[in-house]
Amino acid sequence: MTADRPRVLLVDDIDDNLCALEAILRPLGLILVRASSGEEAMKALLRDDFALILLDVVMPGLDGIATAARIKRLDQTRDVPIIFLSAFGRTPEYAVLSRVAGASDYLTKPFDPWVLRAKVETFIGLSQRLDGPSPSPAARPPGCAGILAGLEARLSRLETTVPRLEDGLAGASRAELAGIAAELAGQVCELRAAADALTRACRVGDDLSVGALPPDACAR
Repeated sequence: MTADRPRVLLVDDIDDNLCALEAILRPLGLILVRASSGEEAMKALLRDDFALILLDVVMPGLDGIATAARIKRLDQTRDVPIIFLSAFGRTPEYAVLSRVAGASDYLTKPFDPWVLRAKVETFIGLSQRLDGPSPSPAARPPGCAGILAGLEARLSRLETTVPRLEDGLAGASRAELAGIAAELAGQVCELRAAADALTRACRVGDDLSVGALPPDACAR
């Protein structure tokens, strides 16, 4: 994977869906790689490095859940984030199943192109930062305290975005509302990343810090 043009793997057994994903993501300037089955996806992942996987859940043969489980079992691919694309509703059972399978996020079809682009940009930005050089230990605040500081900053940003959305419901255009919604989706992702990092740090006592999860880790 090159730093300038990250690779994103698109996995779906329906060609029209792959075409739609490519059309939505093409403006981001990413390298988009197709796979029409779980088996094809595994072969692609073993050939190249990817920053993100968009994975359809319902496929013949090796479905999305089974494919994600295989991806997470391999050292070479276990850290690649996965966004599930599913026609299933966001039921509690499905949410649990997707998390157990290793998905970082999921979208229900039909999804909003603005939201999909926002989520892809978010995960690509996080992947690039985590792959970059680590800051020196002297520059990093202590584990949980540093992450809490980043979490507080993210909450402040979210608190300023919600009133903008509420104010815009009256007279804003669809494009303006979609832009605010995409921004909100990115900020919610930031909160999830910070909360997950805080949980890991406090559970295992790691010296994890905001240096490992930059304040703009999900910035688009």
